[in-house]
Amino acid sequence: MEYLLRVENSGNERENASKEGKTNEFEEFENEWKNVQNDLKQQMIEIDNVDFEIPFTTSDETEEDKIDIEEVDDDDDEKEEQTTTTATTTTSTAAASTTPNKSNKLRYVGGVDISFVKDNMEDACASIVILKYPSLKVVYEIYEFVKLTLPYIPGFLAFRECPSLIPLIERIKTERPELFPQVLLVDGNGMLHTRGFGLACHLGVLADLPTIGVGKTFFCVDGMSSKQVKLDVAKHCKSAGDYLPLQGESGKIWGAAVISHSNSTNAIFISQGHRLSLDSSLKIIRACTTTNRVPEPVRQADLRSRDFIRKNYKP
Repeated sequence: MEYLLRVENSGNERENASKEGKTNEFEEFENEWKNVQNDLKQQMIEIDNVDFEIPFTTSDETEEDKIDIEEVDDDDDEKEEQTTTTATTTTSTAAASTTPNKSNKLRYVGGVDISFVKDNMEDACASIVILKYPSLKVVYEIYEFVKLTLPYIPGFLAFRECPSLIPLIERIKTERPELFPQVLLVDGNGMLHTRGFGLACHLGVLADLPTIGVGKTFFCVDGMSSKQVKLDVAKHCKSAGDYLPLQGESGKIWGAAVISHSNSTNAIFISQGHRLSLDSSLKIIRACTTTNRVPEPVRQADLRSRDFIRKNYKP
């Protein structure tokens, strides 16, 4: 909470300074944020520290769990779960139990996304969508309209987005603890970051949740270039599931470029967030990918948050 207050205060101060025509405030806040990142990074866990078995393939899916991921109609929703619960800024659901989900099997995977109102870089919808594993059926979704006053600055995305995401995580823990996600897939990078601590790491440490970063574009770091990575992926990754370790000039492996599906020629960029190794992160990503380039939890969070904006946003 102290961290969130610091970010909110720095955002207000920065906005005021910008209105006053000051320019040197950018460096001041960036230095402060680097210190926060470094402090939180000390708490990051880069090995598996989870309460569930890491999936190896999707072959453990049962007939009961199988559904059509592309099109899920209302009838199918009712068959799999009695209801798919949607929580918004005005609607909440009473908890069915009092403690977050704990199991030695992976049961619930969350997807995290923030979508913006068209032609607006401040008004947005923060969302977390929870899918049942291994069916990958959406069983819970929560949305919140937010105003992001901090500008986007490369390397500091977490300071813009985390203050809107942490409250949603806390609401799920309170309102539907039995559906609390055991791992979060985040639309953003994890360790594939200038300081090795991107949005997925930041959110994971603050929420104390296993997280995986899912990047759609390559973040250049440690001497690696997007052009060379693209060439290497084309050369070495021929089939769905193939991946290229992203090893920088220092020898450090920052993540992996993954061809997630046979229909996709463009890689996604997977990196550790918190409490998971890269190997386990890749296994979870493969298990959560269907017929699309982007893993289903992140894809659903993106699609559904945009749909929520279209149906509910009022300027």
